[in-house]
Amino acid sequence: MSSQLIIRDRCFVWGQRTYLMGVLNVTPDSFSDGGLFNNSSAALAQAQAMVDAGVDIIDVGGQSTRPGAAQISLAEELDRVLPILEVLRGRISVPISVDTTRANVAKAAIEAGADIINDISGGTFDLEMLPTVASLDVPIILMHIQGTPQTMQQMTNYQDLMAEISSFLAKQILAATDVGIDTGKIIIDPGIGFGKNYAQNLEIFRQLGQLTGLNCPILVGASRKSFIGRILNQPDPQARAWGTAAACCAAIAHGADVLRVHDVPEMRDVSLVADALWRQPS
Repeated sequence: MSSQLIIRDRCFVWGQRTYLMGVLNVTPDSFSDGGLFNNSSAALAQAQAMVDAGVDIIDVGGQSTRPGAAQISLAEELDRVLPILEVLRGRISVPISVDTTRANVAKAAIEAGADIINDISGGTFDLEMLPTVASLDVPIILMHIQGTPQTMQQMTNYQDLMAEISSFLAKQILAATDVGIDTGKIIIDPGIGFGKNYAQNLEIFRQLGQLTGLNCPILVGASRKSFIGRILNQPDPQARAWGTAAACCAAIAHGADVLRVHDVPEMRDVSLVADALWRQPS
């Protein structure tokens, strides 16, 4: 694995500490914060609060990927994402990623000042995505999914969960490098909750270390997800911060490099303590 990645003017040194990606959903319907930040002033205030709390990357998403979420049009996704990016880029210094599966959105977002593409389909929904990212020369996060957000909760059959996740990611890493994406600019994500049932989500945490063999930094997005709600018997996603903290600590213990989170101040504390416990001092 490449030991570091420079994004904007920030140097990400893998293995030294855990990095936090703060979620900024500019959607009306995301599962835990839909409608809260889908105007530019609210989005900017939330982004600034995350920066003040120590976030390393801000992840802007215009298309909800919660289970059953309806696909929106390209024009609508662009209309949600681009104005927010333009406001953020002028005011926010940290790297910005855009959560999209569309090459056209990726290209427009990078041109508007984004730095990273976060593709929940690992480059499989839009076959122009990987060549587009290669031409833009930006980092990409490749996530494992089975099915689509509309169908993924029915797509939870695996013969060998970790082997299949690993095989999918290896295939997409190869597809990415084949079209010219630098290996050092690829981050992988096992896709907690995306075509996985409750037991499978827990298994990913226990076996996360198996993915280190792919030699890419690992991102884990467990924040406020339904498996935590089930454990806590907590239907309100915003009341799952303590459960998220436990999952984040487990992810760090098993090799996660980046955590995608909603509750940045709380998870900053978690990651500082977990890093002190689990990472060797450099």
